[in-house]
Amino acid sequence: MSISGRVPLLVLAGLIAVIARPQAGTVWLWLLVVVVLVAADVGLAPRPGDLTITRDPIPTVRLGRPAVSTLRICNDGRRRARGVLRDAWQPSAGASANRHRLRLAPGERVVLRSDLLPRRRGDLRAVGITIRTQGPLGLAARQRTTHVPGTVRSLPPFDSRKHLPSRLARLRELDGRAAIRVRGQGTEFDSLREYVRGDDVRSIDWRASARNRTVVVRTWQPERDRRVVLVLDTSRTSAGRVEDVPRLDSAMDAALLLAALAARAGDRIDFVAGDRRIRARTRSRSRDVAAELQDTMADLEPVIAEADWGSLAGAVTAFGRQRALVVLLTPLEPSAVEEGLLPVLPSLTRHHRVVLASVRDPELDALAHRRANIEEVYDAAAAERAMARRRETGQLLAALGVAVIDADAQALPPALADHYLMLKANGLL
Repeated sequence: MSISGRVPLLVLAGLIAVIARPQAGTVWLWLLVVVVLVAADVGLAPRPGDLTITRDPIPTVRLGRPAVSTLRICNDGRRRARGVLRDAWQPSAGASANRHRLRLAPGERVVLRSDLLPRRRGDLRAVGITIRTQGPLGLAARQRTTHVPGTVRSLPPFDSRKHLPSRLARLRELDGRAAIRVRGQGTEFDSLREYVRGDDVRSIDWRASARNRTVVVRTWQPERDRRVVLVLDTSRTSAGRVEDVPRLDSAMDAALLLAALAARAGDRIDFVAGDRRIRARTRSRSRDVAAELQDTMADLEPVIAEADWGSLAGAVTAFGRQRALVVLLTPLEPSAVEEGLLPVLPSLTRHHRVVLASVRDPELDALAHRRANIEEVYDAAAAERAMARRRETGQLLAALGVAVIDADAQALPPALADHYLMLKANGLL
């Protein structure tokens, strides 16, 4: 039960009676009148349980995109229902305009909509629906909170999708319109054609040339149906925020762009995420691999623990021994890389081509260039030391055969996609 602002006003109105007859009995009599009126109003108020509430399913949305929660209310009681309804969600769902006035005649139905704007990934749930039905005098109301299940699934935003058309154009040029001339590990025979000046003599097909009046060369095209394994680090280093975005989310964005591009190129995408244990593992064979990965990544959150790279490397091996492009989406943090990742790299580089993609913090570069006072000089020295350690770690990884792509959050997705296209063009997959 709840009372409205009219009750205190009604109590104050009793001052007139007290002034006219200043006795204790007058006060108690007036208070009794107020209590009786409030009790009568509560008794005449419709029961919240007489309202039947159902919620429509909410489509999946990307993080930061609006959604709508739709409630359908039916008054199954015999009294007119008048009051307020609040559709409450957890704070990260970003519910707004979720308080609604109710005026329902018996048997009447109404549709109420509340706006949602998810502020984090994953399944965001409704907390409860509070209904307050007022009595005819407007002095008091019945109140009840009921749970009507509701969930909106918020996926990674995939902001790097804007880079996909330009990379697909380069892929079409590489894959279908211009067969490459140099054979590599990831190329297969395409066709024979007549030799022209500038062709690589290693491409000459001497047997075919002997059967023709002209010299014939072989052309090669990037091999399809290769494997790309995406390894997403969800350990403590991925929890750091760069430009107010978690490193994990930026790494997801880069993984989604590469997966979408590789799937269009006809390659198979495997995905594993983990820290001290494996959090997600999937093998995708559809062309809409980005949608599958978005759904898989939605529930992943950083874990404040060190990454067990032995388990992650074992998960990569479990996908198969066939040669693959293994992309490690992990921050280039010297201590974490040297202590956890380096011991398992030889087993990966022996069978696969390995790339490490890291989100770099541009604040380090900014600190290194600000030297207006003594405090900024000390900060610049610390930033230079941190950057030097990152360069040394990158050189160590390169010596082990690992390509390192260290770029800020906006530049990392296209840089990783360009590296993939370069490997594809040179037949190195």
